[in-house]
Amino acid sequence: MSETIRIRYLSDKIEKLRAIDGKSDWIDLRAAEDVVMKKGDFYLIPLGVAMQLPEGYEAHIVPRSSTFKNFGIIQTNHQGVIDNSYSGDNDEWKMAALAMRDTEIHVNDRICQFRIMKQQPPIVFEETDSLGGPDRGGFGSTGRA
Repeated sequence: MSETIRIRYLSDKIEKLRAIDGKSDWIDLRAAEDVVMKKGDFYLIPLGVAMQLPEGYEAHIVPRSSTFKNFGIIQTNHQGVIDNSYSGDNDEWKMAALAMRDTEIHVNDRICQFRIMKQQPPIVFEETDSLGGPDRGGFGSTGRA
């Protein structure tokens, strides 16, 4: 079953979004303006779209695998999360970018990607003195030879 997402394009310079059948369920997002960044610059790169996500869903925005190689930028929050309440006509999606080298990004360059995910259900925390599982050494303890 497919979900319908209402989209408003805030730029007529970018290609329309489309899913790429058979390759991935992530959808590419493009820069909506030319951006020149010097090493160390931070910029919220406009992506030229606003969307109304289905109730109970959120979008996760991450860099494409080639973004750092091609443009020398990293996403400062490592993953952008947009919930379905962020759905106004001017709630433009943006990528929070930090330049690790001097770079130029042009209109329509594919710089990040997104997918939608169901939001976490309501949870209740139950305090306990023991979790009952074996200790594995804590976070960051695996992977040593």
